[in-house]
Amino acid sequence: MKLFFKSKDGGSESNVTGYWLIEWKLVFSIVLLRFDKGSREAYHNHAFNALSWVLKGQIDELIVNSPRDYDSPTSDWRCYRPSWIPVYTPRERMHKVFGIADKTWVISFRGPWVETWKEWFGAGKTVTLTHGRNVVQ
Repeated sequence: MKLFFKSKDGGSESNVTGYWLIEWKLVFSIVLLRFDKGSREAYHNHAFNALSWVLKGQIDELIVNSPRDYDSPTSDWRCYRPSWIPVYTPRERMHKVFGIADKTWVISFRGPWVETWKEWFGAGKTVTLTHGRNVVQ
């Protein structure tokens, strides 16, 4: 369990900085996220389910709708702005998130982690990751 720390969320190339109140992967995490403008190259899913609120700014999400066939995906765009309505992100959702404003702030409540998640770079290149962003496949 870790308390009160700051780091990149999604790896060193990420445009997202996380300010964690608590990260207890077996149970839950609470993190304030700052999305800078842009996105990472990789589509990804998560090791956790998340419930989040956009506090300021705007993020867009591109969701891959055919997770079994990433080589010919269909996709869905969603736009999120400040609202009382939370954004639910299930762990199996393969997506890419874009910071639209110069800085977008999001509070996220994350559930327990499973052991692995994936990143997809297109052209059939999928990588399976585990804790510490270590590649397992």
